[in-house]
Amino acid sequence: MTKKIFLFFFTLILNCLLLTGCRKAPVTFSDTGFYFDTVITVTLYDNGSQEILDRCMNLAAEYENLLSTTVSGSDIWNINHSRGSYVTVSDETAKLLDSAIAYSRLSDGLVDPTIGSLSSLWNFGSDSESCLPDDTAIAKALSHVNYENISIKGNQVALTDPEASLDLGFIAKGYIGDQMKAFLEAEGVTSALINLGGNVVTVGSKPDGSPFRVGIQDPFSQSGTAALVLDLSGKSAVSAGNYERYFEIDGTRYHHILSTQNGYPADSGLTQVTIICDESARADALSTLCFILGYEKAASLLENYPEVKAVFITEDGEISYVNFES
Repeated sequence: MTKKIFLFFFTLILNCLLLTGCRKAPVTFSDTGFYFDTVITVTLYDNGSQEILDRCMNLAAEYENLLSTTVSGSDIWNINHSRGSYVTVSDETAKLLDSAIAYSRLSDGLVDPTIGSLSSLWNFGSDSESCLPDDTAIAKALSHVNYENISIKGNQVALTDPEASLDLGFIAKGYIGDQMKAFLEAEGVTSALINLGGNVVTVGSKPDGSPFRVGIQDPFSQSGTAALVLDLSGKSAVSAGNYERYFEIDGTRYHHILSTQNGYPADSGLTQVTIICDESARADALSTLCFILGYEKAASLLENYPEVKAVFITEDGEISYVNFES
């Protein structure tokens, strides 16, 4: 699954909890796996079990097999290889595509689930030698990027442009994080942390009631260097930035967040945007959109979402906050 790499360093200050009375300290369960082209970790801090953790990790595999662009037989793979014919997909895939299209309409196509023809052309994350696509190839790929070419009829989905290609990298991991959180809450887990390679989802707070402490990577600094630390309880935080998935040619950096207007990496004066809100899918989509928009336009957009907080880091290292309490 082609994904934006979301760009977190996690400073989890999880000290041993000495609880009062006869109550024992909660047992922690944690597991790590490789899904969505990244390392993910799920940790249960209270009311968890190994069986619940295993089932939660299995969800990651199930969703990868449903939404990946590269797993043969996934819903997205089948749509992309249907040559314009309708494909029967799961209820969840149809729902997620509807949501992705809604963000495309909101942004006038700045984020677009049919960006696959363009993202595959740039080939970020490949082991092959990096090279610039030529202008002709970019123009051809852009001609097939148009969310209005997605046709959904119940559980039937088709691309009316047979050359179009879906890539849900701007929203899929967020959606998966939301589903994993819902599963854990339904199982009675009251304290957990889900790290999907930079999409952070918190279930409740730490067992002692204090918030999780999550550090945001300082762009282009040594891994593990935090630009700031956020307190999160029951929230999701997703970062989009230009400092991990990129290559350089002749001193110019080319990163993976692409403009649907010119086909090249978005140039907005930002190195990172972090969105904090209740829903990880929303945080995922808005982080990409706000990065593309740049600070001024993004801040104006977020005036319509007072419940959504944002942190912006510019190319000169300036940090700005939107919708945080003063």
